[in-house]
Amino acid sequence: MMNRRNRRTRTRTATLAALAAMTVAAATLSAGTAVAAPLPVPQDINGDGYRDVVLPAPGASVKGRWAAGAIVVLYGSAKGVSAAKRAVITQDSPGVPGAAEGGDLFGASSAIADLDKDGYADVVVGSPYESVGTTKEAGSVVVLWGSRNGLVSGAALPTLVEKGGNAGRDVAAWSGPDGAQVLVVNNNNTTRLTGPFTRAGKPKSSYLHDETGWMRSASYGDLNGDKAADRVLVTGRMGGGSGGHVHVNSLMEVRPSDRRMTGGDGLTSAVGDVNGDGYGDVVVGDPDDPTAEGRYGHLGGAVHIWFGSANGVAYDKAPMTVHQDTAGVPGSGERYDEFGASVAVADLDRDGKAEIIVGAPGEAIGTKARAGTVVVVPGRATGALGAGSYTFSQDTAGVPGAVEAEDAFGATVSAGDLNRDGRPELVVGAAWENGQGGVWMLPGGASKPVYASSVSFGPGGLGLPGDSGLLLGGDFQS
Repeated sequence: MMNRRNRRTRTRTATLAALAAMTVAAATLSAGTAVAAPLPVPQDINGDGYRDVVLPAPGASVKGRWAAGAIVVLYGSAKGVSAAKRAVITQDSPGVPGAAEGGDLFGASSAIADLDKDGYADVVVGSPYESVGTTKEAGSVVVLWGSRNGLVSGAALPTLVEKGGNAGRDVAAWSGPDGAQVLVVNNNNTTRLTGPFTRAGKPKSSYLHDETGWMRSASYGDLNGDKAADRVLVTGRMGGGSGGHVHVNSLMEVRPSDRRMTGGDGLTSAVGDVNGDGYGDVVVGDPDDPTAEGRYGHLGGAVHIWFGSANGVAYDKAPMTVHQDTAGVPGSGERYDEFGASVAVADLDRDGKAEIIVGAPGEAIGTKARAGTVVVVPGRATGALGAGSYTFSQDTAGVPGAVEAEDAFGATVSAGDLNRDGRPELVVGAAWENGQGGVWMLPGGASKPVYASSVSFGPGGLGLPGDSGLLLGGDFQS
């Protein structure tokens, strides 16, 4: 099953080994259990009209309890976000269900949506290694309710309790005209919770999706223009492929093969309108180097795109695939680049066709192995994607910091308009910057990010401990 990259520093290897030992989950962790999931798309948590950013720090210690975990909320404003307007939240914070315990990894996954329809976006947070009663590493998920004062109260969401289930290894949330939904990913299944949700966290109903095999990640989007939630479920790595299988709207009464996407595998996903036709498109990051027997993938990683329509996506049609050997895309596919380790979709140039933002945290820059980079692939109405693509890293003029080996810049990416000027900002995580992690905010410009106005955030400026393996900003789920 495994074809993993082992180019890690001794610090990172030791940190992950310690995490595995603390959680008594070495076998599961080595098989790809989430350490930190993708950054959620920013939304307005405190109702002031500006979108807010949620940053994971699942390796953070809390009062000496190592890797209890935390999240940081950076509140948007007319000037964007700053460390001065922030909240650091742990399970020891007032109103947060549970208690901070070593190895829980609170914040390993997060998602944002207005679950109770009160006009404030709520934050769903996973703690995949939390024990529930006597059940070890069952995992838990909570919702933190948005309000005028930010996140000050919360409730536990129902999860499937099973030993080593790691509920909350990923979460996804949706709020639309069809109501609110949450997807809770366990190791071997996904639970869909449908609203309305009570303030005690009780959903109207729940549905267990266990037909797709062992699970890794999930996302929501509208693929057919009906303004209702479509589910994208990605399994863990499967033999014979370069990643996991991708399912859309998989139902138990339908054979999984009927809803598995043809011609591409992957590990993480996002939904957005890449070709500007009004329908959401499924974008799947496939960062693994293919094995000799693998049918899909590309050396150095790839991204697969299935285009939506009035009938949704075509399950039997191969996707469009983009990689660093695609015409117009900077660089070249090299082993361990991890192109597609993170993906986001946003219309950065405001032409009605969304760009695909791709993290390649394993990309070497000069002699600096695994320094990491981000590639932006412009959307287009017709034809192959790739033309006009551009890349940036800590080696780009104006981007704070310096290129260092093992930073993993681009391990996570997200995008959203934080200052309400109509130009989406980019959020980039470098999970192993200085062994702790860091986050970059790149302001939106007329057609691409304004590098010279970029800012970065480290643990000290955000009020976090300086733990090795803090994973500030999240990590590619290796």
